[in-house]
Amino acid sequence: MVLCMIKILFLVLMLLGLSFLSLNQLEHIYQSENPLVQAGVLFILIFSLIVIARYFILLLLSMLNLYSHVKETKDYKSNHSKMVTVIVPCYDEDVVIKSSLESLTKQTYRNFEIIVVDDGSNDNTYLISKNMEFSEKGKRLIAFTKPNEGKAEALNYGIAIAKGELILAVDADSKLSPDAIELMVTYFDDPKVGAVAGSVYVTNQNTIWTKLQALEYIQGLNLVRNGQAFLKLVNIIPGPIGMFRKDAIIKAGGYQNDTYAEDCDLTLNLISQGYKIDYEIDAVSYTEAPEDLTDLLKQRYRWTRGILQSIMKHKDKLWKLHKNFAMSMVIWYMLFEAVLWPIASIFANVFIVYLGISSGHSTMLIYWWIIFTVLDVSASLYCVSVTKEKMGLVLYSLYYRIFFINVVNVAKVLATFEEFFGVQMNWGKLERKGRI
Repeated sequence: MVLCMIKILFLVLMLLGLSFLSLNQLEHIYQSENPLVQAGVLFILIFSLIVIARYFILLLLSMLNLYSHVKETKDYKSNHSKMVTVIVPCYDEDVVIKSSLESLTKQTYRNFEIIVVDDGSNDNTYLISKNMEFSEKGKRLIAFTKPNEGKAEALNYGIAIAKGELILAVDADSKLSPDAIELMVTYFDDPKVGAVAGSVYVTNQNTIWTKLQALEYIQGLNLVRNGQAFLKLVNIIPGPIGMFRKDAIIKAGGYQNDTYAEDCDLTLNLISQGYKIDYEIDAVSYTEAPEDLTDLLKQRYRWTRGILQSIMKHKDKLWKLHKNFAMSMVIWYMLFEAVLWPIASIFANVFIVYLGISSGHSTMLIYWWIIFTVLDVSASLYCVSVTKEKMGLVLYSLYYRIFFINVVNVAKVLATFEEFFGVQMNWGKLERKGRI
């Protein structure tokens, strides 16, 4: 960890040097008499400063959260008094459901039940789950089937019959680390905690796209989530692993089916109710990520539209900082991440290429690429050092932004415009490969 911090400090110093060189070139171009070029350069400068500041703020908050987490570490194996209900909503998941349920039955926690809710599958999902039913001291697995109504209603069905005071929602294509429940339960000793997120790792790192997603998950998700956890304001509890206080879910109105991001919507409802939302870095869910570009773009399209739908449901809170400052800040941050950043990033990349070619300062393109690559390498080094991921993923950060982030940003921008114009969409279920 100390060695990693030294490496990151070296990269930061290099980043500052490169930024100085790049800013000098931009300052020279800014002398142009063309007001559009001047406006574009000013935008590039502001955008770059915001992105760099975001990275360092999240990195600082993440480090502080890890330090406080280590300082407050408890004996996780000392308390099994809280009953936990694990709900697994599923639809046509016969390729992966057995592996997922087997990982749940091997949890070290000794007081939980597993409820499988088959949402009208057309395959053998329910039959496989039904054949895995068991009941023994402190543990049981029971499967139900119902007409297809969507994931939100499947989760609500499970909550209605759950015996546990805590609810763990798990996607059917995920496998949990054996101590996941045990690690997450202790957070609920604080009555103000409404939910706890876990870490999500990509298990099928067998294509360039899944390896880049694995890097994205630990850098873009776990770094962000760990930083947000210092403020107890994690803004999205991920579908593959999220634990909730049952009465908090009920108070927040349960899962609602009017968005394509029911997990994000519920998290925002909990924050608006004044609950703390925390994060446990060592509670891991291994999930199957899209293996080709088409499936990846479908997923990000749905995620973006679902997040935008959730934001729109709470748009009235954008300007009510005096009533619920935390909620307002969360909504503004999500709006920046989902809409403003992708649009600004695409514009900045196109404009910087134009400047480099038209002004003759082609080296500026290299500086621009290196600056953000250094940011990605720094974040990757940090994230890999504090998680259980492979160090080899850091190498992918060399072309992560130019090759992956730009593609994802295009999908986000298209989704934003289609959501704005009300274009019809469907869930777009991904075909499982059975990698877990």
